[in-house]
Amino acid sequence: MLAIAIALLLGPLACDSPRITPEPVLELERHSVDAGAAGARETRAEVARRDAAKRRELTWTFDDAPFGSTDVVISVPESADPNARFPVLVALHGRGEALKGSRRGARGWLDDYDLDRAMLRLLEPPLEKRDFQGYVTSQRLRRFNRELSAQPYGGLIVVCPYLPDVLRRDSAFENSEQLARFIVDVLLPRVYEKTPAIGTAEATGIDGVSLGGRAALLVGLSRPQAFGSVGALQAALDDSEVRRFSELGAAALRDNPGLDLRLLTSDRDHFLRVNQRLSAALKARAVKHQYLRVLGTHSYRFNRGPGGLEMLLYHDRVLRGRRWE
Repeated sequence: MLAIAIALLLGPLACDSPRITPEPVLELERHSVDAGAAGARETRAEVARRDAAKRRELTWTFDDAPFGSTDVVISVPESADPNARFPVLVALHGRGEALKGSRRGARGWLDDYDLDRAMLRLLEPPLEKRDFQGYVTSQRLRRFNRELSAQPYGGLIVVCPYLPDVLRRDSAFENSEQLARFIVDVLLPRVYEKTPAIGTAEATGIDGVSLGGRAALLVGLSRPQAFGSVGALQAALDDSEVRRFSELGAAALRDNPGLDLRLLTSDRDHFLRVNQRLSAALKARAVKHQYLRVLGTHSYRFNRGPGGLEMLLYHDRVLRGRRWE
């Protein structure tokens, strides 16, 4: 209980249905991100990686989202192939970004957690310890590089909605229903329509860190047929909620036996013990899932290192039909 109280104070270091406008009232398109100019002797693989590194950003603003005006930033891979299609990942930020307001908060993964850099590094292996901010064992680093050598990173459309701080204890499950309706019934259909998304539930994932991990479990497990993968990084949970989250997980896997579920925590995470307890409770209910403990603190440094890299590669693999642990 003390851990969650401290974490909620520290923000990301811890982290009838309402009327919803189906179309954003504001839509902006930002710069394209290019990994570098073409070289005179680039190989076919190098050209493909450089092409995959090009990205554009869309920003949509929904004035009548469930909890007020909500910005959504979408990072979209660009491809020379007009028929290229990509899996979709909904990535939810921590509580610190919730306190910054919608415009800045929605950019949490891209601006505060350096997700663009993680994407570029996955496209240009081998990875090094510094890419993980030092939070990686030699064994895990070798495993990343073997996997990327065997199958290059394919790229994701990353959808980053602003997540307000509305998921506290008693109100969490009620408010998460409104959040799920917005993400699943309003946001994702528009993403499928307006971006080169594969556009199926099997190719759509949801994840987040701290408060965002809590939200990803609430939304993903309450609407399991909308997703192929549900992940949580250092999810901000409370001991008193373990049974309810395990029940939600069991119901989700009954509704969608093909759903891939992963809990990722770290050796110095404030929420390490409660994530361990949730994994044990899921196992006791025979709920298929991955539980992974890596190195790292509950911090921006973790988000900029293993947090982003682990999240991207996990969903890239699972949503393309390849196992990754």
